[in-house]
Amino acid sequence: MTVAHSPRFLMCPPRHFAVTYSINPWMDPQEWSRRSHILAQTAEAEWRSLKFLIEQSGAVVDLMTPAAGVPDLVFAANSAVVLDGKALLARFRYPERRLEEPHFAAAFDALVEQNILKCSTRLPADIALEGAGDCIWDRERELFWVGFGPRSSKQAAMAVEEVFGVPTVSIELVDARFYHLDTAFSVLPDGQIMYFKGAFSRSSLRLLHERVDSRDLIEVSEEDACGMRLNGIHIGRKLILSSSSPSLRQQLADHGYFVSVTSLSSFLLAGGSAYCLTLRTNLTSDSRSLATDVKHALDRQADADADAHEPERRAENIAQ
Repeated sequence: MTVAHSPRFLMCPPRHFAVTYSINPWMDPQEWSRRSHILAQTAEAEWRSLKFLIEQSGAVVDLMTPAAGVPDLVFAANSAVVLDGKALLARFRYPERRLEEPHFAAAFDALVEQNILKCSTRLPADIALEGAGDCIWDRERELFWVGFGPRSSKQAAMAVEEVFGVPTVSIELVDARFYHLDTAFSVLPDGQIMYFKGAFSRSSLRLLHERVDSRDLIEVSEEDACGMRLNGIHIGRKLILSSSSPSLRQQLADHGYFVSVTSLSSFLLAGGSAYCLTLRTNLTSDSRSLATDVKHALDRQADADADAHEPERRAENIAQ
């Protein structure tokens, strides 16, 4: 098993993460400032725990350099859309987040130099698309689901099609709490889609039901959606979430998935969770590679488990 075939994620350490402005309903700068020291320490510990769990699950993590003055840089999912080694860099709607764009551009230049990616490109100046937060790859259907409304332009779907040469389906977000598609919509490895219907326009819900068999739709409650429980990472059949209700855990188990929970309470205060904090950088449009991804993730997990138990085995051999 080689690292080249393992699921690969980009992350940014939360050295400068804070809630210093408000651009979504979850963000409360005054509340953060009252507990800033404790919350900053909590964010650091939670981020490290998430990274550890991702790596223990068989994935590789690449790190970009954090920077002062851009507290949301930690949300790597918003940096770009990536498929088949090509990256389409994000263009943000709010000026607070536009300051992140040169930092993300430098990070992707480095990934290209390291041969982790083939190339990166930019959006037209008049189109906003906030990375994989609003553009989610569906390998089962070989298309991108593209969210538009609060943050990303409806026209972004055309740019995605031009860059990656794959179809897109645009769906409209209509609830300010779910400002990015990844807060209310998740595509699972076998093609099932978790979604919160209250986040979407009626026409978009009709489109979703036309495109996806009802057996593959997992509707979640408002409580689960507001807990950012759709904003998770999947590695093989493991889903990494910040929390899970018993009903959601059972729904996922019924479809063959195992839920692993790690607290991300500090990042929820900014409206983000596990998916937001990562960007998968080796997604491929080849649907046949899914089984390979799962196998390599399981192999790396087995290797990690074996390494963890090696001291115990040595002690047993000495005792014998």
